[in-house]
Amino acid sequence: MTLNVKKPSISVDGTFKKGNVQSSLYVREEDVCPECGAKLTTDSGKAEISCSRCGLVIDENRIDMGPEWRAFDHEQRDKRTRVGAPRTNTIHDGGLSTVIDWRNKDGQGRNIPIKNRAQLYRLRKWQRKIRVSGSGERNLAFALSEIDRNSSNLSLPRSVREDASVIYRKAVNRNLIRGRSIESVVSASLYAACRRCNVPRTLDEIASASKVTKKDVGRTYRFLSRELNIKLPPTSPSDYVPRFASKIGLSTEVQSKAIAIIEKSSELGLTSGKGPTGIAAAALYIASVLLGERKTQRDIAEVAGVTEVTIRNRYKELSEELDDFNL
Repeated sequence: MTLNVKKPSISVDGTFKKGNVQSSLYVREEDVCPECGAKLTTDSGKAEISCSRCGLVIDENRIDMGPEWRAFDHEQRDKRTRVGAPRTNTIHDGGLSTVIDWRNKDGQGRNIPIKNRAQLYRLRKWQRKIRVSGSGERNLAFALSEIDRNSSNLSLPRSVREDASVIYRKAVNRNLIRGRSIESVVSASLYAACRRCNVPRTLDEIASASKVTKKDVGRTYRFLSRELNIKLPPTSPSDYVPRFASKIGLSTEVQSKAIAIIEKSSELGLTSGKGPTGIAAAALYIASVLLGERKTQRDIAEVAGVTEVTIRNRYKELSEELDDFNL
């Protein structure tokens, strides 16, 4: 028995249509199989788009939009590439403006004559001035540089910086900055981006990396989440365990044990209404004692940013309800 599948038609704008599916040559999240409704997958080796469940081929002979060359190291990639850096939201102009390099060399790598270097210095100076025009762009450039500085202090990945820049730009477009300091809005945007990208950082850590207080960061974050309709679920204590454990030098077995204790506590409803950092610190303390890698409550409290009293209270609550920690 043969299955005759009608080949999808390619429209003028580069999209293909198959049944009720219309997609570009790259699969989007909303694209589903017209037969079974499952997600579509891309096979770069076969140049096909097919269904992950039933195997229906939606598109074949796809066009590779990447470069025609291959590079095996960073230096070779820089030599063969013919374009600049991609557009980014972490720079006020998107990173699309021209930059006169500080090295006194021309486009072919030859040294600029000494008699022309004074003129090049003046051009470089004026280029930096005209790159930022107006007070609005100047404030945006300062805010984005603060996001980059705070992210570096907190060792945050590139995705968090991009998301925080997008949140801040939305706040500027909605005129939410008026009456508030740039530092507080920057810190609130960074905190929201950390939670949205599942890279949890506490309010104390955000405040210590910036120039504002914890109270200002929390108040501005609540304001932005309400005005920009940012809906985020509560942070899970399990998200803090790997970072706290690595800082204090605990093994992966202790981390797994602490996460198991947190999951069991969540099932029993013991974590509701409690601070996630306190629960994570108490679970780490319990797991370190059970596995013979005991750390003092003071050591764990300093890493987690909570008090020893908080760890003792959470420890008593968990030990009373969880009789057996051999989960």
